[in-house]
Amino acid sequence: MERLGTGIGWRPEIADVVEAMPGIDWVEVVAENVCPGHLPDSLARLRERGVSVVPHGVSLGLGGAERPDAGRLEALAERAVALDAPLVTEHIAFVRAGGALTASPPLEAGHLLPVPRTRDALDVLCENVRIAQDALPVPLAVENIAALISWPGEEMTEGQFLYELADRTGVRLLIDVANLHTNHVNRGEDPAEALAEIPLEALAYVHVAGGFERDGVWHDSHAHPVPRPVLDILTDLASRTSPAGVLLERDENFPDPAELERELSAIRSAVEAGRARAGKPARADVPRTGPAAAPEPRDAARQRLGLAQAALLSALVAGTPVPEGFDRARLGVQARALAGKRADVVAKVAPELPEILGAGYRPAFVAYAQRHPMTGGYRRDALHFAEQSLSAGHPEDARTRRELREWWLDRAGTAPRPRSRMARARRALLRR
Repeated sequence: MERLGTGIGWRPEIADVVEAMPGIDWVEVVAENVCPGHLPDSLARLRERGVSVVPHGVSLGLGGAERPDAGRLEALAERAVALDAPLVTEHIAFVRAGGALTASPPLEAGHLLPVPRTRDALDVLCENVRIAQDALPVPLAVENIAALISWPGEEMTEGQFLYELADRTGVRLLIDVANLHTNHVNRGEDPAEALAEIPLEALAYVHVAGGFERDGVWHDSHAHPVPRPVLDILTDLASRTSPAGVLLERDENFPDPAELERELSAIRSAVEAGRARAGKPARADVPRTGPAAAPEPRDAARQRLGLAQAALLSALVAGTPVPEGFDRARLGVQARALAGKRADVVAKVAPELPEILGAGYRPAFVAYAQRHPMTGGYRRDALHFAEQSLSAGHPEDARTRRELREWWLDRAGTAPRPRSRMARARRALLRR
């Protein structure tokens, strides 16, 4: 594996800061946010300086019941080529459910959701990973995710699940130590035990990020400083293996450059502390769960997984009954988190909405999201939110409602509306 060194997540808001920051060996970009034919100048300059750029995908849904979409795989491959990337990464998660496989409406989560650690889910994930590996021009690494909820009836620990996945597919692992901390707080899982079971010889690189705790639940925000427990997990990992790369993720609430540099310095110190402790402890032998006695066709496993994921996602985004075995209170937390995430992303995709609605935007959108599942992309979500608000007579202020209506009309049609009275008259004449 190529030695990457110390890196940071490249985001447009801190592009200049990243370029000027000393000691940055590589960067990671959200794959879906870059266009292969029109790379940002900042990324192009970094590439010219020899800084490696790794595309990090968020929309494949490798842990979903359906096989990976060929178009999404092609887009990820194009970005890998355009960036001359040494590898590409994705998540062990599902992001959509429903559709033809389950004869139910297709639903989008708008965020990463955990895969049940079951034999069915592992079989499906392994096949999906192999499909992705065959379609990509560079090696693939997959990331463990943070979770607010636990699946009932799981058959493996996270370490066993990752061990089997790497063993059966040869895929590399992107280990997020912040996510190990999240799962410790939210699901009672011991990070040290997970590290003892994970096949660290398959490690591609490491993510480090911050979050916050509220009412006993840890939220992996990527918008807060990296806490000491996360750095301690990084030190433990570095005592067991020498990571090829370690990267700081920050997506929002960007601090000043000096604070970012202090966080990177703390990450380097945590790795050095781990190296000083190297050799204690060794990786534990991982109990193998073994294959099922009589494996059924994978399509049957896909359908069972699809039904389970569709039921969960429908409860989270469409208000249907909570599936048996899930913690209702925790599912409520997850549902609100998904609605908030949708509100944040729509605000970036359609920044005019929070400008028009002001402080009323977020509560209005969260209320809308809890009643209307996302079935398409975020731009469609923004338009549907505006349409539903106007249909309900909101917002109450007439001037604001008029501005929202103008915004919606300009974007809902097949072509922009003419701006001037003369242009409108010309268009009316053309229609005669």
